[in-house]
Amino acid sequence: MCELIETDRLVLRRITPMDAPRITECIADPRIYRMVASITPDQSLERTQEWIATHEAGAANDTNHIFALQKDLELVGVIGADRPGAGLAFDIGYWLAPTEWGSGLMTEAANAVKNWLKGRGERAFTSGHFADNPASGRVLKKIGFLPSGRGRVFSLGRGEASDHINMSYID
Repeated sequence: MCELIETDRLVLRRITPMDAPRITECIADPRIYRMVASITPDQSLERTQEWIATHEAGAANDTNHIFALQKDLELVGVIGADRPGAGLAFDIGYWLAPTEWGSGLMTEAANAVKNWLKGRGERAFTSGHFADNPASGRVLKKIGFLPSGRGRVFSLGRGEASDHINMSYID
């Protein structure tokens, strides 16, 4: 099991229970929770701790790998790869603190996770973004993902289904 992925500017490390306060602080920002389908606008510290515990179990089963993006010793985002079922492609999802938007950090992190998974023999991945978040789509396009469909996805942070662009990568 990989514990660290290093890039030029980031260390991607497994999330731990100690990350819960910082994660909860970051995702309280509507610019984040509105763009991630599974985050509520009022997510509690306890709910974040439960989320971390669930993902720790998923790492042991090789169904879920979640990394804290650490820049200069500060958690600035989270990226994960979740396999929704046996034989299915990993789905990559992420968020980045708004103070780091436009810096290229998420492209760097997403490419590192994609390459880490490829190094483990994975060849296909899925991801996606809400239609009103084109910056996330640009991150995915830069690392080789292509649009593969459109749909509507329910967002807990928005309280409604919103247009979503599905994207795929096949090596």
